[in-house]
Amino acid sequence: MTVFSATSSRPSRTRPRAHVVPIVLGGTAAVCAIALVAYLLWPTWDAGGANAPDKLPVSVGGTLFNVPTTAIRMKIQRHSGPQERIDLDFLYPSLEPPGAPKHVTADTVEEAIQPIDRIFLSISAHHDALAPEQRVSTIYPRYLDQATTNPVDGLTMRMFRSDTPYGSEDLYSAASPALTARCTRDAATPGMCLSERRIGGADLTFRFPRSWLSQWRDAADAMDRLTAQLRGPRG
Repeated sequence: MTVFSATSSRPSRTRPRAHVVPIVLGGTAAVCAIALVAYLLWPTWDAGGANAPDKLPVSVGGTLFNVPTTAIRMKIQRHSGPQERIDLDFLYPSLEPPGAPKHVTADTVEEAIQPIDRIFLSISAHHDALAPEQRVSTIYPRYLDQATTNPVDGLTMRMFRSDTPYGSEDLYSAASPALTARCTRDAATPGMCLSERRIGGADLTFRFPRSWLSQWRDAADAMDRLTAQLRGPRG
């Protein structure tokens, strides 16, 4: 009886071990898997971050543009490849991309307000919408005042009628260099001008202060130069 009791008690002590071993092995495997995933996903850049490229190749409406990275106004748009729209700004008259924005506090906010020294540019896919030059020739004439304005230094201004969707705006145009701009009038805020052009599958919309029209040839030249710079050399 004594022998039977001794031998029959062994399986009862080994059964718990049989359950513990798979649990330990499974836990070890899980820890190893977590460590591997953490190693693969852990950031590899240093605290300073990698330097961003000076320019990004961006395709808008199937048209390629070489865009200065620091000129892109929205962080979400700072990547290469196809995009539906991209928003940029450039210092004027240098047309250089702006530097990093200065930190503004409540004490310095009034000092930070400066006259607009930038030209803004939005590039968006047009999806076969009416071209800017077609709007100028077929849509805008319906809303313009019939009175004509004699060109001043080669620049013609015509007012939109007050009962039209463009009632607070004027249309400026010139032939050499070519310029067409729709401008709001000075009020509580300074007037702004909008000038559009189509390049391939994209529409370029420039915005700049109306006051720049006193030197309108410089403004027209700046838009031409920016367009050429963004398109870059093409084969």
